[in-house]
Amino acid sequence: VQLQASGGGLVQAGGSLRLSCAASEDIYSNYHMGWFRQAPGKEREFVAVISWRESNTYYTESVKGRFKISRDAAKNTVYLQMNSLNPEDTAVYYCAVRQLRYRTPLTASGALYDVWGRGTQVTVSS
Repeated sequence: VQLQASGGGLVQAGGSLRLSCAASEDIYSNYHMGWFRQAPGKEREFVAVISWRESNTYYTESVKGRFKISRDAAKNTVYLQMNSLNPEDTAVYYCAVRQLRYRTPLTASGALYDVWGRGTQVTVSS
């Protein structure tokens, strides 16, 4: 499977963006789809993840209440709606898929994800 992220851009603080990540193949029911980000000079960090079957979600603390991850099974696409953006959200955002055979708890560990898409730049100006 290949992942294509899009939707990044330049936005003012307080604004919103919606990122999309389209998969080239069907996403199977036990898979997890996640979003990560990497700011300049910083390590990659987990943002959010969704389970494909139940749409269970898990967020890093700093984005709770501001970001929402969702998916469209018919389009094999996962979204990240980002509201109330602030300059600390500036980063390259990556989507990733964890290809699982069995139902598994959600994880924030990027090392457990199998396929990564190319990032999309999000820049929030103050």
